[in-house]
Amino acid sequence: MLAEELVDLIHQICNQKTEGQTIEVKAAHEGTPQWLYDTLSSFSNQNEGGVIVFGLDKSQNYEIVGVYDPQDLQKKVAEQCRQMEPPVSGLFTIAEMDGVYVCSCEIPALELTARPCYYKGAGRLRGSYIRVGDGNLHMTDQEIYGFEAFRQHIHEAERPVERADLKQFDQTALDRYYSFEKRNLESFNGMSDQEAYEMMHITRNGRPTLAAVLNFARYPQGYFPQLCITAVAVPGTAISDVPEDHGRFLEYQRIEGTIPEMLEKAMVFCRRNMKTRTVIDPATGLRADRTEYPADALREAILNALIHRDYSDYTQGTPVRIELFSDRVEIHSPGRLYGHLRVEQLGCARPELRNPSLAVMAEVLTGAGNRYSGIPAMRRAMKAYGLPAPKFENRRDEFVVTLYNTPEEIAVNEPAGSSVDLLAYCQTPRTRQEIASFLGIRTVTYAMNRYVNPLLKEGRLKMTLPQKPQSSRQKFYTVR
Repeated sequence: MLAEELVDLIHQICNQKTEGQTIEVKAAHEGTPQWLYDTLSSFSNQNEGGVIVFGLDKSQNYEIVGVYDPQDLQKKVAEQCRQMEPPVSGLFTIAEMDGVYVCSCEIPALELTARPCYYKGAGRLRGSYIRVGDGNLHMTDQEIYGFEAFRQHIHEAERPVERADLKQFDQTALDRYYSFEKRNLESFNGMSDQEAYEMMHITRNGRPTLAAVLNFARYPQGYFPQLCITAVAVPGTAISDVPEDHGRFLEYQRIEGTIPEMLEKAMVFCRRNMKTRTVIDPATGLRADRTEYPADALREAILNALIHRDYSDYTQGTPVRIELFSDRVEIHSPGRLYGHLRVEQLGCARPELRNPSLAVMAEVLTGAGNRYSGIPAMRRAMKAYGLPAPKFENRRDEFVVTLYNTPEEIAVNEPAGSSVDLLAYCQTPRTRQEIASFLGIRTVTYAMNRYVNPLLKEGRLKMTLPQKPQSSRQKFYTVR
């Protein structure tokens, strides 16, 4: 960054008095910090990279204290960068503020196939870190393995299940799928059944694959008890939000079976626990009953969770979860987004598939259609219902899809509730686009005029760059 940009960044940090996902503050007026390895690792291991800012003292309310010697600081930080594997190449910037020098070190994101970046002195398992909010945490074995699986193109759904036997499968379903694939793919002509099974990922070295078990076994949970769905409906907006006159849950169900069977049972559960509303067609005046959420959006979200979840040994004890609340439904899928894909790219870019064999089978067995159309279909279905767009979250150990049941036009008439939610959301500084997405509003200008600007006038929100209100780097944060 340029020296002017470093000054702007420091003003931003001093105003909001906090670090963040991509910002770490270090006081270096008395010498070089001795342990930067966790920050170097975590910034290298996230797509956004990060910036270490030297010369601010958190213990003194983020006062600008400067650095002891800019040249020596750069030298010693670079030495720590070389202790990383792969070595980190930091980009330094120096600026003068309030009569002292401040310094930044930009840490670029490491290419996905080279992650995790770790401190060589602690080793790969103990020296790999991940950034969570404004802190650095040790990576779990699952997170480290996720990088390894991507690098080596390991598809867990294609691994053989030694305990399984094709004799224990639903032969009618297996034969139907086998015949369909063989009929539609001429390359299978002339192959033996055993060879074709291998090519279709039904078997691997003669043993049934996990994908085959999940789709054709008479009882897949006999092999993997937790590869199921747990579904719960609660009367409030949180699992613990239960009125005195209710039990803990309105309904709880453990859903088992093959992937197609679990999908249909989960849809039945959702229909049973969704409210039905009467709507009037403005064009015809006719009344019709409509469920809280469009069935197409729910079906796509549940199917995606079953197909694209992490099926490694590290998550075999974790089921897919469906949680129905009074204001929303959440679908939790074990494992983060796979590969290079980011949340903002969902539905726009073709993803790398964690479980390609399951995706192929799903097209035939569930009528899923084109494997890249699920997210756009969810968005269209929610829009047709007048509901906010689906919310996608890439959490540390899971991917979560949330569908809200409050129509956009109703939300617009309730600015107080939305303002409270927005203030909570902006405890971490947010961009204009992030705020609009959070509110479920497609037009950024409308979101700014309707929600953000009134809160700015009231002094409840502030800008990180008040001297540059139209800056593309502008973010908004809640006044504490």
